[in-house]
Amino acid sequence: MALVFALFLLFMLMGMPVAFAIGISGAIFFVQLGTLPMTIPVQLFLTQSQNFVLLAIPLFVFAGNLLNETGITSRLLKLASVLVGHYRAGLAQVTVVLSAMMGGISGSAIADASMQGRILRDGMLARGYSRGFSAGIIGTSSLIVTMIPPSIGLVLYGSIGEVSIGRLFAAGIVPGLLITAMLFAGVAYVARRKGYQPERQTKAPMKEMASTFFECIWAFLFPIILMVGLRMGIFTPSEAGAFAVVYALVIGILVYKELTWKKFLRTLESTAVDIGMIMLVINMSAIFSYGITWERLPETLAYALLGLSSVPWVIMLIIVLFLLVAGMFMDSTVLILLLTSIFVPVAGTLGIDLVHFGIVMVLTLTVGLLTPPLGVVMFVVCSIFECSVMEFVKESWIFMALVVLVVLLVIFFPGLVLFLPNLIFGT
Repeated sequence: MALVFALFLLFMLMGMPVAFAIGISGAIFFVQLGTLPMTIPVQLFLTQSQNFVLLAIPLFVFAGNLLNETGITSRLLKLASVLVGHYRAGLAQVTVVLSAMMGGISGSAIADASMQGRILRDGMLARGYSRGFSAGIIGTSSLIVTMIPPSIGLVLYGSIGEVSIGRLFAAGIVPGLLITAMLFAGVAYVARRKGYQPERQTKAPMKEMASTFFECIWAFLFPIILMVGLRMGIFTPSEAGAFAVVYALVIGILVYKELTWKKFLRTLESTAVDIGMIMLVINMSAIFSYGITWERLPETLAYALLGLSSVPWVIMLIIVLFLLVAGMFMDSTVLILLLTSIFVPVAGTLGIDLVHFGIVMVLTLTVGLLTPPLGVVMFVVCSIFECSVMEFVKESWIFMALVVLVVLLVIFFPGLVLFLPNLIFGT
């Protein structure tokens, strides 16, 4: 497997598309081994797409794109402005709150950062916010959506690691809210130091808050209905994705009446592109993961880590450091696909709750979306705000440090993660 990993890294450095780098290096394992038929990689590629649980991913992507076309996004933006616009750096606070509310819609940090960056860019710059600060807070706050259900990263982890997706969805809510609170405080500190002014001069009256909230009620009901449906056994995660699509269509056509035929066709086109990219990586990763299992890497790694320490939180910190470094060079989705099958057995051997471990793993890997040299979200927001990577890092390090602080809190206080799943689904 050493040759396989070396080739994978080489292909990535050469700029080869991730899906092909994974697939080709994984196929090399079968060529190198020589004892397994070459029909297995083909079978693995095809059968991976037939995983019923993974059907939730394209359905949630489609539902998220539909909801964005219904006018929910603009209504949530208005609500966020009403709630926090009277604080210093009001637009920066708006993007934090908006990300918390968008988690139940987009499920993707990249999509959230792209959308908010384009909507808020001109307004932030016109109010004198520095480009690095604006890009930094939009990029960092987009990580919130990876915790608030339905998170694509948690669906991937749950399907590969055979962990309850319903429990993972419930477990992500508190960490998502913690990040929101931390970033809210971080923006307030930076805004006061830089002298940024509020978006609104006075706090919105309660009547305006209430009326704006009721305009957005359908967005807030979406994740609640998902959680209740999963808890009551009304639908499986994949069926929840199908429900999400129907829900988005009903809201867009019958409630807000903004989903036109033209918008629907545009949604289909963008969803096909998104799903094609994601599923190609997932299918190719099955070839790579087979070699990992064949060589018994999870067992080997478990014994190595147990040799370092038998204390679960020490092992968690070692794994988190590894994930932070790995996230600097590879996309979080790819790392979830490659590393879940390695680390889940290790966590199980150490007696770590797999829901707790999943939240730590997914959250840690999403931090890599903001770190040089290959952070995808970092490049998205830097291109939108036309700022350098150095300017981005200089202005946003305090926000990234706050997210890492949440990771540490989650590691040392598992109850923060497990409280809601145990309350909703039982211990």
